[in-house]
Amino acid sequence: MGAALKILADVALYRIRKREMANLAAAATVMVALHLSWDEIAARLGFGILLNLLAYLTNDYCDVDEDLQSPNKDHEKARFLKDHMRAALVLQIVLAAMLAAVGALWSRGLIVALVAGAGICWLYSARLKHVPIADVAAMAVWGAAMPMVAFPLDSLLGWCLVAQLALFSACFETIQVMRDHDEDTATGTRTTAVLLGIERTLVLERLLMVLSAAYAILVVNCWVGLALLVAPLLPFEKGHEDGYWNRVRMVQGLAWLAMVGWIVWSGSTMGLVASVDGSQLVEWLAFIR
Repeated sequence: MGAALKILADVALYRIRKREMANLAAAATVMVALHLSWDEIAARLGFGILLNLLAYLTNDYCDVDEDLQSPNKDHEKARFLKDHMRAALVLQIVLAAMLAAVGALWSRGLIVALVAGAGICWLYSARLKHVPIADVAAMAVWGAAMPMVAFPLDSLLGWCLVAQLALFSACFETIQVMRDHDEDTATGTRTTAVLLGIERTLVLERLLMVLSAAYAILVVNCWVGLALLVAPLLPFEKGHEDGYWNRVRMVQGLAWLAMVGWIVWSGSTMGLVASVDGSQLVEWLAFIR
């Protein structure tokens, strides 16, 4: 029991320090945009916290040997996990069972979010992070899957918003693989950046940024979408990926808050081709509400 609690605390504290659970903040803003009740927000946010712990624990469990060899990882945390792999496995099973029970009692849509979020994380950690192009695609899907906890799955507005988050997530994954390029090359790990090289991966990332801006212009908010076109213009310098990451995070994060703020104020999106409000439903998904 003590080992499991320490493993859970290590997972949470490490991700908080690395600012890697931004999907929780994004999910909270989606709930606000949809004007969910306070009890609904509390239940879904609590579910999201547990789902994040499960997903990141799965990632650490699959990557423990790599983390022990990496100069950029917390070796003390990785060694403790390696020494208590059975406890970590049992903890994952317990968390998954708890989440499934909550989903069954509260909303079947949460079970879909559990399967999608935890499932994609497992596939990514076990295999897809070493498959070029699939690594970026998997993180785009994960970027939508985790915030799915935030809304009833028949909400059209919810889907419009998580699609934007998926595009942002793809952008950040390209930065991640560029940041890890040298280490991955040295260890023989194939990622998108290793396959394409830094320069072509940067081109891919900027194309994804333009795509995310185009989606925002057409569907979410035409004026804020135009502001997102600043992101592809940000300078990138090899060896300073963390600073670049933070600048992109600032541009896309502020744009996201502006888009959500408009929806909260006006009640709908303001895209060039679509205006979606919280009352619009995807009828065929009503059975998993």
